[in-house]
Amino acid sequence: MTRQGELRERITILGDVNAASFVPWIHRHAEKLGLSQHFFYAGADRIELEVAGPVELIDMLEMGCSLGPIDVWVDEIQRRIVDPPDTLQIPPHSSMHFI
Repeated sequence: MTRQGELRERITILGDVNAASFVPWIHRHAEKLGLSQHFFYAGADRIELEVAGPVELIDMLEMGCSLGPIDVWVDEIQRRIVDPPDTLQIPPHSSMHFI
């Protein structure tokens, strides 16, 4: 769950990211920025994780990852906002009718 003013984003890092040091590097820097993170996949050409926090700090993590440690090469970073499941709210005076 995210606090007000925070986002949850799915980040996919593409490139030569197989170095054993990269996932711990990302984790350490996300912690320093106060971002929560969960890794879904880490392979030779792709790392997928979800982070939550203020968008400015997620931007900082993205910049850091693009520069990364010396033993990785990042070609592309893709970001996608993840909507929490409770974001659909129907206004109290909605004209929607359910059958």
